[in-house]
Order: sequence, then C-alpha cells, then structure tokens
Amino acid sequence: MAIAYQAGSIVLPALTNIREIVESEIKVRAEAKIPGCIEAQKQYAKEYRMSIHRWSHARLKDSIQSQAAQHNIPVEIVKQPILLQPVSIAAEMAKIAYEQRCVP
Repeated sequence: MAIAYQAGSIVLPALTNIREIVESEIKVRAEAKIPGCIEAQKQYAKEYRMSIHRWSHARLKDSIQSQAAQHNIPVEIVKQPILLQPVSIAAEMAKIAYEQRCVP
C-alpha cells in the first residue's frame, strides 16, 4: 500500500503501556454494551480480550519493517497519542513523525 500511495515513510505506534490502555478500553466497551450486569460484562470482556490478543504486534511490526526495507521506505516509530477516533490517531502520529524529523 505504501508503494501504491508513494509514501515517503511508514509510521508505526510505539505501544508503551498498551496493556493498560487496552484493559481500560475493554472495560469501557463492556460497561457500555452491558450496563448494570457485572458478570455479563466480565464475560464480554474476556471474549473481547481473547479476540484482540490473537495477533502479535511485534510480528506485524517486523513484517512491515522487512517489506519496507526491501523497497527502501523508512519506518518511523512514534508514541501513539490517546485519541478516540482511529483517523485522528493516524493524523496525529504522522504529525509527530514529521516534527521529529524536522528537529535537528
């Protein structure tokens, strides 16, 4: 995709504190989906947690870096901001990567 869009670089999130962030998100989702029933919230959270932990971020990052290196596309890793919308997160990460590149 980076080649098709002629990307100058690929920005990946540095996932520090990811477990805490994910656990908070899961709890909020469970409470919103099943208000008032703690046992059902726990069950929902357990199933949701299992579904999102089936993939390895490190393996995905390594694969992206490997493919990018083959096509001479730099990969930048920046701290992911805490925002609600994925598009907002992506835009903010691109801005952070650009600013880091410009700092001498």
